[in-house]
Parts: sequence; C-alpha cells; structure tokens
Amino acid sequence: MRLTQSMCTIAECAPGGDGPASARPRLVKIAVVGGSGVGKTALVVRFLTRRFIGDYERNAGNLYSRHIQVDGEMLAIQVQDTPGVQIHEHSLDCNEQLNRCIRWADALVIVFSITDYKSFELLSHLYHQVRQLHPGNMVPVVIVANKADLLHIKEVEPQQGLQLANMLGCTFYEVSVSENYNNVFNAFHLLCKEVNKQQITSTPERRRTSLIPRPKSPNMQDLKRRFKQALSAKVRTVTSV
Repeated sequence: MRLTQSMCTIAECAPGGDGPASARPRLVKIAVVGGSGVGKTALVVRFLTRRFIGDYERNAGNLYSRHIQVDGEMLAIQVQDTPGVQIHEHSLDCNEQLNRCIRWADALVIVFSITDYKSFELLSHLYHQVRQLHPGNMVPVVIVANKADLLHIKEVEPQQGLQLANMLGCTFYEVSVSENYNNVFNAFHLLCKEVNKQQITSTPERRRTSLIPRPKSPNMQDLKRRFKQALSAKVRTVTSV
C-alpha cells in the first residue's frame, strides 16, 4: 500500500532546503508521553498520516519530522514518541532519556487510556515532572484520554480526566485514535498554535536549542515500514483462516 497524505488545514510541504534563516519554517518540537500501551505511537501516526493500524512494534522512542502548514503558516514539526513510563514505589520511574525528551520539547502531549486506571494515575506525576524540568511554566501541555470507543471496559470516567486537566491548568481531549481523527488533530493543532505564538513574541536569543539532534531526513520511511508489516501480518492471518 502506498502511503498518502491528506490533512485538511494541515498540509505536507516540501522541506525548505538551505535558504536563508528568515525563509525557513519555524520549528515546533512536541513530545508524547504516557504509560505503556495507552496508544502513544498510534496517536502520533494518526496525526501525521490520518491512518490507524492497531498493531505496532515495541515503542523505541522514534522521532518523526514533517514540514507542514498550520493555518496558512509553514511549520517544521518534530514529534518525539517515547517509551511508556511506570510508577515505582510511589514515584515516577523516569530515566534520563525521557527527561531529555521533556527538556527538548516545546510542548507536550500526556496520554492515558480510559481502560487503564494506572495510566490515569501517572498523569499528575508526569505533569509535575514536566513543570520541574520547565520551571518557567511556559511549555503548553495537553492531556489526551485515548480509547474512548472502549466504553465496555473503561476504568476511568471522562469527567475524571477533565477535572484533573482543569486542576492542572491543561486542555483536555477525549479521543478514539482508532475511530476519529478530528480530536487528535485538534490536540496537536492547539499545541502548534501555542508554541508558534510564543516563538513569534520571543527573541532569537531566548529560544532554546534542540537537545535531540534533528534527523537527517524525515522519518516517514519508518512509518511506511510499520504499515507494511502490520498489513502483511493481517494478510497472513486471513490466509491461514
């Protein structure tokens, strides 16, 4: 299957090349964090491609890079997928790799699953970790409740996620990555607008440098490989039946 892109008000654009800095797109760096199995990779892929495939390899913390257009302005967006975290002896088990990703990010998406109460318990711990690593409190954070379609096995009520998000001062989205693209788009779109607004009002000297090197080329080949593997697996299953 050939991977295609159609993203409504977000449209893929060609890289800017080696032109002058003033002509280059603004860089927006977003890290996606949360517990294991909450659908972080599926969320990232859904945003970048509008497609959903349920089976993925173990999350290796890939960095995806795209040149896209948000509300008429060219932006270079990097999305850092991260391995799942856990609570160990009532404290967050954050390794240095995850801390580097959080420091690197201009904005964060904290994801939990409505079918996993432990992933919900991680929210406040992750949020406070973000604020500890970004003491200026300027980094936008969105909380996303995933798997909203699995109401028959839910362990977290939507109102609980909304109340916690309000308490933390975050925007909240309930999404079903498998069934609906709109709220996935809205969550990332909001962060892009917030970061872009901050960058416009800040001076170049105040902008933070990247702590994670930018890939030499957009990491969409990895997405294509994952799609092919998942589709091949499904074909083998159908054939064996």
